[in-house]
Amino acid sequence: MPWNPEQYHKFRAQRAAPFEDLVKLIRVRPGMRAIDLGCGTGELTARLADLLPDSDVLGLDSSAEMLGRAEAFVRPGLRFEQGTIESVAGEWDLIFSHAALQWVDDHQTLISRLFGLLKPGGQLVVQMPSNHTHYSHQVVRELAAQEPFATALGGWSRSAPVLPIDAYAELLFACGGEDITVFEKIYPHILPDADAIAEWTSGTLLVPYMERLPSALHAAFMDAYRTRLRARWPQGPVFYGFRRTLFAAIAPQGE
Repeated sequence: MPWNPEQYHKFRAQRAAPFEDLVKLIRVRPGMRAIDLGCGTGELTARLADLLPDSDVLGLDSSAEMLGRAEAFVRPGLRFEQGTIESVAGEWDLIFSHAALQWVDDHQTLISRLFGLLKPGGQLVVQMPSNHTHYSHQVVRELAAQEPFATALGGWSRSAPVLPIDAYAELLFACGGEDITVFEKIYPHILPDADAIAEWTSGTLLVPYMERLPSALHAAFMDAYRTRLRARWPQGPVFYGFRRTLFAAIAPQGE
């Protein structure tokens, strides 16, 4: 996907709040081998590395554009590589992911495979948006099913792979996870108007749609999207409640 770091960073303060909740779930100890899956521009990966004394932290992302920004944070104990979450390998004391796993399908398989990469006593710590039932997301799917967008997209529409929180708890238990924590939280964001929601989602939710739509239809899609949002929120300020799922679990120590 052609990620735009500048567009993504417009709402970085709002996206930092769940990061703070997520790092509180980490069992910190010195000398960890850690990986941040979907590290993006690296700013939060650098903060993660600062919290892990004497550790080796790798930030992994598939976007060359994002990693171009991340290079500014490289230092001893912190490095970045281009790669996909699906292909990650190795053994880790900490597998961390902040707002990235929602882009990977088949979470039953994904979470089991990631958990299997943990060293004994290692920890999987994840946060991802679970806001796919919100009106701002529903409208995108509705527009994608209407012409002229439906034909241009070939009938494609993205279905969120994020599971209910109880499914993650059961899955982590089935993997042998210990000290399991799973919860969902709504982060309240007050935006000036409905157009600000369109601006927010244009850096994330809308990226795969714009990638598939011909450029001649980009403006029409965004105009239709803003029209729907303005009808739903005709006046500002707008309360944009953003739902996120957070979970953590520790691999058994073994014999």
